[in-house]
Amino acid sequence: MQRLTAVRPRLLSFARLHLRNHAQAEDAVQDTLEAAIEKQDSFSGRSGYETWVFGILKFKILDTMRAQKRQGTWQPLEDEADDEAIDRQFRRNGSWLKEARPASWGEPEAVFESETFWQVFDACMIALPDNVARVFSLRELMGLSTEEICRELGIKENNCWVILHRARLRLRACIEQGWLTEDAP
Repeated sequence: MQRLTAVRPRLLSFARLHLRNHAQAEDAVQDTLEAAIEKQDSFSGRSGYETWVFGILKFKILDTMRAQKRQGTWQPLEDEADDEAIDRQFRRNGSWLKEARPASWGEPEAVFESETFWQVFDACMIALPDNVARVFSLRELMGLSTEEICRELGIKENNCWVILHRARLRLRACIEQGWLTEDAP
Protein backbone atom coordinates (compact mmCIF):
# COMPACT_ATOMS: atom_id res chain seq x y z
CA MET A 1 0.00 0.00 0.00
CA GLN A 2 2.87 2.36 0.79
CA ARG A 3 4.29 1.87 -2.71
CA LEU A 4 0.96 2.88 -4.24
CA THR A 5 0.73 5.94 -2.04
CA ALA A 6 4.22 6.98 -3.16
CA VAL A 7 3.48 6.57 -6.88
CA ARG A 8 -0.01 8.15 -6.79
CA PRO A 9 1.12 11.76 -7.52
CA ARG A 10 3.00 10.62 -10.63
CA LEU A 11 0.05 8.53 -11.76
CA LEU A 12 -2.26 11.52 -11.37
CA SER A 13 0.10 13.81 -13.26
CA PHE A 14 0.33 11.27 -16.10
CA ALA A 15 -3.45 10.79 -16.24
CA ARG A 16 -4.08 14.56 -16.26
CA LEU A 17 -1.63 14.95 -19.11
CA HIS A 18 -3.64 12.54 -21.25
CA LEU A 19 -7.17 13.24 -20.22
CA ARG A 20 -6.86 17.02 -19.57
CA ASN A 21 -9.73 16.64 -17.12
CA HIS A 22 -8.98 16.53 -13.39
CA ALA A 23 -12.04 14.51 -12.38
CA GLN A 24 -11.51 11.90 -15.10
CA ALA A 25 -7.82 11.69 -14.22
CA GLU A 26 -8.70 11.12 -10.55
CA ASP A 27 -11.16 8.39 -11.54
CA ALA A 28 -8.61 6.66 -13.78
CA VAL A 29 -5.98 6.74 -11.03
CA GLN A 30 -8.47 5.45 -8.45
CA ASP A 31 -9.44 2.60 -10.78
CA THR A 32 -5.73 1.87 -11.32
CA LEU A 33 -5.00 1.74 -7.60
CA GLU A 34 -7.97 -0.56 -7.01
CA ALA A 35 -6.84 -2.87 -9.83
CA ALA A 36 -3.26 -2.90 -8.50
CA ILE A 37 -4.50 -3.88 -5.04
CA GLU A 38 -6.82 -6.57 -6.41
CA LYS A 39 -4.16 -7.98 -8.78
CA GLN A 40 -1.17 -7.64 -6.44
CA ASP A 41 -0.64 -11.41 -6.52
CA SER A 42 -0.24 -11.29 -10.31
CA PHE A 43 2.74 -8.91 -10.05
CA SER A 44 5.62 -11.18 -11.06
CA GLY A 45 8.52 -8.80 -10.59
CA ARG A 46 9.66 -9.03 -14.23
CA SER A 47 9.40 -5.24 -14.36
CA GLY A 48 9.53 -2.64 -11.65
CA TYR A 49 6.44 -2.25 -9.48
CA GLU A 50 5.92 1.33 -10.66
CA THR A 51 6.20 0.24 -14.30
CA TRP A 52 3.56 -2.43 -13.65
CA VAL A 53 1.18 0.09 -12.06
CA PHE A 54 1.71 2.56 -14.94
CA GLY A 55 0.86 -0.27 -17.33
CA ILE A 56 -2.49 -0.65 -15.59
CA LEU A 57 -3.04 3.12 -15.79
CA LYS A 58 -2.28 3.09 -19.51
CA PHE A 59 -5.28 0.83 -20.15
CA LYS A 60 -7.51 2.85 -17.83
CA ILE A 61 -6.63 6.02 -19.75
CA LEU A 62 -7.34 4.38 -23.11
CA ASP A 63 -10.67 3.10 -21.75
CA THR A 64 -11.56 6.63 -20.61
CA MET A 65 -10.63 8.09 -24.00
CA ARG A 66 -12.86 5.50 -25.71
CA ALA A 67 -15.70 6.33 -23.31
CA GLN A 68 -15.28 10.02 -24.17
CA LYS A 69 -15.77 9.12 -27.84
CA ARG A 70 -18.92 7.11 -27.09
CA GLN A 71 -20.34 9.90 -24.92
CA GLY A 72 -19.56 12.57 -27.47
CA THR A 73 -17.24 14.46 -25.12
CA TRP A 74 -14.11 13.54 -27.07
CA GLN A 75 -12.20 16.51 -28.40
CA PRO A 76 -10.58 15.43 -31.68
CA LEU A 77 -7.16 16.75 -32.52
CA GLU A 78 -6.91 19.80 -34.68
CA ASP A 79 -4.24 20.15 -37.31
CA GLU A 80 -1.53 22.47 -36.16
CA ALA A 81 0.04 24.38 -39.01
CA ASP A 82 1.58 27.45 -37.36
CA ASP A 83 5.00 26.14 -36.42
CA GLU A 84 7.15 28.72 -38.17
CA ALA A 85 9.41 28.94 -35.10
CA ILE A 86 10.25 25.26 -35.47
CA ASP A 87 10.74 25.55 -39.20
CA ARG A 88 13.22 28.39 -38.65
CA GLN A 89 15.56 25.94 -36.90
CA PHE A 90 16.39 24.20 -40.18
CA ARG A 91 17.95 25.00 -43.53
CA ARG A 92 15.94 24.34 -46.67
CA ASN A 93 17.78 21.04 -47.12
CA GLY A 94 16.54 19.91 -43.68
CA SER A 95 19.82 20.19 -41.78
CA TRP A 96 20.03 22.06 -38.48
CA LEU A 97 21.05 25.70 -38.42
CA LYS A 98 24.23 25.96 -36.36
CA GLU A 99 22.63 28.03 -33.58
CA ALA A 100 19.64 25.65 -33.36
CA ARG A 101 21.57 22.38 -33.02
CA PRO A 102 20.78 20.31 -29.94
CA ALA A 103 23.09 20.84 -26.99
CA SER A 104 24.75 17.96 -25.18
CA TRP A 105 22.73 16.78 -22.21
CA GLY A 106 25.59 14.85 -20.68
CA GLU A 107 25.60 11.18 -19.80
CA PRO A 108 22.13 9.78 -20.63
CA GLU A 109 21.96 7.33 -17.71
CA ALA A 110 22.83 10.04 -15.19
CA VAL A 111 20.33 12.48 -16.71
CA PHE A 112 17.47 9.96 -16.62
CA GLU A 113 18.17 9.12 -12.98
CA SER A 114 17.96 12.76 -11.95
CA GLU A 115 14.74 13.84 -10.21
CA THR A 116 15.34 17.41 -11.44
CA PHE A 117 15.35 16.26 -15.05
CA TRP A 118 11.97 14.55 -14.63
CA GLN A 119 10.51 17.61 -12.94
CA VAL A 120 11.61 19.72 -15.92
CA PHE A 121 10.30 17.06 -18.33
CA ASP A 122 6.89 17.00 -16.60
CA ALA A 123 6.68 20.80 -16.72
CA CYS A 124 7.60 20.78 -20.41
CA MET A 125 4.99 18.11 -21.19
CA ILE A 126 2.30 20.15 -19.44
CA ALA A 127 3.35 23.22 -21.43
CA LEU A 128 2.80 21.43 -24.76
CA PRO A 129 -0.49 22.04 -26.57
CA ASP A 130 -3.01 19.32 -25.68
CA ASN A 131 -2.93 17.55 -29.04
CA VAL A 132 0.87 17.51 -29.21
CA ALA A 133 1.24 16.23 -25.64
CA ARG A 134 -1.38 13.54 -26.18
CA VAL A 135 0.22 12.15 -29.36
CA PHE A 136 3.75 12.27 -27.92
CA SER A 137 2.73 10.58 -24.70
CA LEU A 138 0.73 7.86 -26.44
CA ARG A 139 3.76 7.06 -28.58
CA GLU A 140 6.75 7.59 -26.33
CA LEU A 141 5.39 7.07 -22.83
CA MET A 142 2.60 4.57 -23.41
CA GLY A 143 4.23 2.70 -26.30
CA LEU A 144 1.36 2.71 -28.78
CA SER A 145 2.20 2.21 -32.44
CA THR A 146 1.54 4.96 -34.95
CA GLU A 147 -1.31 2.89 -36.34
CA GLU A 148 -2.90 2.54 -32.88
CA ILE A 149 -2.54 6.27 -32.21
CA CYS A 150 -4.17 7.14 -35.53
CA ARG A 151 -7.03 4.76 -34.84
CA GLU A 152 -7.56 6.05 -31.27
CA LEU A 153 -7.36 9.74 -32.17
CA GLY A 154 -8.87 9.68 -35.65
CA ILE A 155 -5.86 11.25 -37.38
CA LYS A 156 -3.86 10.33 -40.46
CA GLU A 157 -0.41 8.77 -40.22
CA ASN A 158 1.43 11.70 -41.81
CA ASN A 159 -0.27 14.09 -39.36
CA CYS A 160 0.82 11.85 -36.48
CA TRP A 161 4.46 11.94 -37.61
CA VAL A 162 4.37 15.72 -38.00
CA ILE A 163 2.91 16.13 -34.50
CA LEU A 164 5.56 13.78 -33.06
CA HIS A 165 8.31 15.74 -34.78
CA ARG A 166 6.99 19.03 -33.42
CA ALA A 167 6.59 17.57 -29.94
CA ARG A 168 10.19 16.36 -29.86
CA LEU A 169 11.50 19.70 -31.02
CA ARG A 170 9.43 21.64 -28.49
CA LEU A 171 10.36 19.31 -25.66
CA ARG A 172 14.02 19.52 -26.55
CA ALA A 173 13.92 23.33 -26.55
CA CYS A 174 11.99 23.46 -23.27
CA ILE A 175 14.22 20.90 -21.54
CA GLU A 176 17.35 22.69 -22.67
CA GLN A 177 16.02 25.91 -21.18
CA GLY A 178 15.01 24.31 -17.89
CA TRP A 179 17.66 21.63 -17.54
CA LEU A 180 20.82 22.68 -19.27
CA THR A 181 21.44 25.82 -17.24
CA GLU A 182 24.40 26.85 -15.15
CA ASP A 183 22.88 25.61 -11.90
CA ALA A 184 21.47 22.32 -13.23
CA PRO A 185 23.46 19.14 -12.39
